[in-house]
Amino acid sequence: MKILIKLFIAVLLAGATTGGTGYFFWYRPKSSLKPRGVAFGLHKSYDKGHINLRLRQKAVEARDFTRLNHYNKVHCFFIDMKISSGAKRFFVHNLAKDSVEGAGLVAHGIGSDKGGGGLVFSNRPNSNCSSLGRYRIGKPYYGRFGLAYKLYGLEESNDKAFERFVVLHAHACVPNEEVLPVSICESWGCPTVAPAFLGVVKDYIDNSAEPVLLWIYY
Repeated sequence: MKILIKLFIAVLLAGATTGGTGYFFWYRPKSSLKPRGVAFGLHKSYDKGHINLRLRQKAVEARDFTRLNHYNKVHCFFIDMKISSGAKRFFVHNLAKDSVEGAGLVAHGIGSDKGGGGLVFSNRPNSNCSSLGRYRIGKPYYGRFGLAYKLYGLEESNDKAFERFVVLHAHACVPNEEVLPVSICESWGCPTVAPAFLGVVKDYIDNSAEPVLLWIYY
């Protein structure tokens, strides 16, 4: 009887260990902030003026790039990796009006988080890092995480994105609302968003006659 009890406890512990590993790989504890949907908004701990200044500086460069390279000249996406993953840092930007039309949470690569509050970035295969730079958003497909969009890196810092299977996709571990001061889950290098927010960006991508630009910066 004692042997059976010990065996039962061992099975429970093994299951808890496996489940815990999976939880902490994709999930982190979340605060109890009320949902804010997918509308634009920054957590009060951030200097909104500074964030907007950085965004507008990128928008100036993006206008020239989209015009010269035949990308969507009205809408593009920006991800500001200086902002914590627990706050909205994926921005849908209207270049024509110089305004943000939507924002959401986005995960960074587990290899980018080395602790200490800062992030590191790499274009190296199997690094599980996020890569900085401009991307062309390619065609949609359905894979392991459902709907996803292929990404093509346009710079030396991210030109292995396609080779690394870095794509834009959603995962249930990414919430719609901000969860600061808590961080959200981490990916294997993909810019991973909430399922609801992927539905928002999907409309922009699918209804565009020209490729949409995604720019990840730090």
